[in-house]
Formats: sequence, structure tokens, C-alpha cells
Amino acid sequence: MEMLLVDPVSTTCLSPTVHYMVCEAGFEIKANLSISSIVSDKGEIHWRTITERIQYGEPDQTVDYVKSVRSLGPLCESLHSHLQSLTREQFEDQFVIWFQWTNCSEVFLETFDAIKSPHATAIALSLMKLTACLERALGDVFLLIGKDCPFLLRDLLVSQELATVFGQSVMDVLRVFVGSPDGLNLRNILWHGFASPQEIPVKYSSMLLCLTAGLGQLLKTYLQQTQSTLVHRPYVSFSNLKELHVFPDLNHELLSLADELVIKSNIVLRTMLPFWITALSSFRQRRYADCVILLLPQLESGLRLLFTKVNKCPSRLMTAESSSLYTTFDEMLAKQLHNEEANQLPLVLGESAMEFFWDFLNHQEGPRVRDHLSHGESSLNVFPREIANSILAFSITLLCRFSKGDIAAVKERSFLKPLMSCADCYCSQFHPIAQLKKQVRKRY
Repeated sequence: MEMLLVDPVSTTCLSPTVHYMVCEAGFEIKANLSISSIVSDKGEIHWRTITERIQYGEPDQTVDYVKSVRSLGPLCESLHSHLQSLTREQFEDQFVIWFQWTNCSEVFLETFDAIKSPHATAIALSLMKLTACLERALGDVFLLIGKDCPFLLRDLLVSQELATVFGQSVMDVLRVFVGSPDGLNLRNILWHGFASPQEIPVKYSSMLLCLTAGLGQLLKTYLQQTQSTLVHRPYVSFSNLKELHVFPDLNHELLSLADELVIKSNIVLRTMLPFWITALSSFRQRRYADCVILLLPQLESGLRLLFTKVNKCPSRLMTAESSSLYTTFDEMLAKQLHNEEANQLPLVLGESAMEFFWDFLNHQEGPRVRDHLSHGESSLNVFPREIANSILAFSITLLCRFSKGDIAAVKERSFLKPLMSCADCYCSQFHPIAQLKKQVRKRY
């Protein structure tokens, strides 16, 4: 299906306000800050230096996010320069003990490697993993005091439970970077496929590394004072892997074809191309969690291109401001738009594609892959190949369906046909009715 969607070269998916906040505000103030006022040579974070830079509005004393990002910009720069000057061994000696409270220290060490990497996708990928692990760990801390942990990071960060453990000013700092649609909102703009690799300033990764270490230091003090022990919730394990392995195994020929299709597809913005390329490389390297973490936001971005075209709402391609709604999977897969008009996207995608999305992302009995990964509920070290194979294979069929130019010859390649056939014939396995049928079959 050929459908010219947007200018593939110049498009950013960050609205002007969000683009300014993420890419410009933190660079406006130039100042040289002494690193010793921010972090000691033993890795101890001086929180007062950081919290003093948070700006509050009048008269209600709520956080002024724009002014706070401006004020924190030079501090982030100093921290970033400091981390870049450290060797991996020096960084581990100073900080690794303070990441242990997250139960995934390796992700934070990986982020340190990324800030020294020339590849922008490494920064974005490590940030997505960092925010997921941080959210999960903060949820564990919440449960030291509270009972029902909020599902959304933004609700978790405004909870009284976390303010009790870490202090309100510390939580205000965190919300400047993640969790508030008025702040940098780094987690959401990456996980929902709005930010391209080049649009995320690397110094914010360095800042989140140091903030996480600082949280570990504050938590240690709280646990000692209250004589408490932090308990980590077990990871969600994916079951029914046979049911989730719904496409033929991807081989060298199919992966090489995918390399070709990402360049030709109408659902891939030029600025997002590095994400697709790295996702394919990750699959080849058997880094299946990385592959899926990179793919899911790009599937969402690609669907958003289709959604805004077929529903004639081009402005919805952009990140929303805090006063309006993001265009995310949940809305795009719904039957109706928020104005109660019929959503045209399901008609374009077809029933089988819709059932695949609902099965893998939404149905409660399904794997709910994005929820489990983005909220840190799934172990990144043992992510199933079966799920990565299915999501990447399905993605290849979408790339093929929505491509520009003459790709008739591509579609006729014999090794692609089984993949396309599986996609065309997919039936829901996790819809409540499908689940009921399974139960009936088991009984009889």
C-alpha cells in the first residue's frame, strides 16, 4: 500500500514547546560549576546543591518546570563532563554500590558506557531501560510504607510515600526529568516513540545516573533509621511461549530484507531510522529485550503516521502539551476517536493486525509486552526470543505493506510469503472469548 504520509527528512515529532524544553532550555544558561559542590570524590551526591536549583512559581509554589530546566542545565553539564572523565573502573568504584537498591545495577553501568558512545541510539536505549528500572525500584520503595503501588510513574512520583522516604524537594527534582508532562518527560517521549535519537541531550542521561545513585544514598539512611529492609518484587515471567511464537523463525534472508524495507517504508521517519537499524542488529546479536524495547516505540510512531493520515488530524503526530492528549497505542487501537467519530485506522490495518496488537499489548491474559518492559516488570536478561521473533516478524509485514515505490518484486519473494500469510491469518488468542474457547476445549 503506497501512502505518502509526511516529509521523511525534516519531520520532528516533538511539538515546538516540547522541543524547546528538551533540546534548548537546558542550554541557555552558561556557568562553570565546581564538581566538588555536586558530588564528592567518593560518589556522594550533594542533594542540597541540586534541590536549590528547582524553581517554584507564585503563589502556589508548584514547580516551574521551564525555569528549573534552565537552572539545572549547567549542573547537568558539569556532572556529564565529570562522568566522561572517569574510567569504567573509577565509575564502578564510586557509584556501583549506590545502584544496588534498583536490583539492576548492570543497566546503570550500561548507561555509563552509553554516555561515552558515539551512537545516539545507545543513549536513547539506555535511558528507556534506566527509567523502567528506576520506576520499578521506586515502586519497591513505595511499598515500604504504602500498599497499592501506582501503575503510572507520574502518580508514583507525587506520592506521599516517596516524599516521606526521599524528601519532597528530591521528588521535585526527579519530576523535572521524568514523570511530569510539564517537564522534560524523558521516559514518555522515548517510550511512546516521539523523540528521535539525536533529540535527547546526553547530559540528561548522566544526570539521571547521578540522581539514581543519590537516591540510593538517601534510601540507605532511611532504612537504617527505620530498621527496614527493601524487598524487591519478583519479575513477571512470560508463559505460554508456544502460543506467542506465531511466526516462522527469522533467518538471514528475512533480516536482510528488513534492512531494505526500513528504508523504503512509509511508516518509518528518516529521523527514526537508526532505531530500526539498531533493533535489527540487536536481534541478530540475541539481545532480544533491546530489540523489542527499540521496536515498540517505533511501531507506535509508525501507527501514528497512519492514524493521523487516515483520520485527517496531522497535528496529532506531535507530542501533546500537558493540556491535551498524547496520541498513543491505546487511542489508535480503539474503535472510536475521543470525539466519538469512527477511528479509520482499524479499517486500514485490517482485523488480523488489530488482533495481533491487542493480543501482544493490551489483553489482560496476553503478554502485555510494552507494559511489562516499560514499567520495569520484566527481567531484561532472560527476555524470550519467541516474543522478539513474533514482534519483529509482524513489524516486517507492516513495513512491507506500507512501503513507497514499486516493491511488487519484494512481495513475491518466496521466503517472505509464509510471514505475510501468518500475519494475514492471525486470530486472537488472548481475547476473553478466545480464552473461554480454550477452557472449553481443555474440559472436553
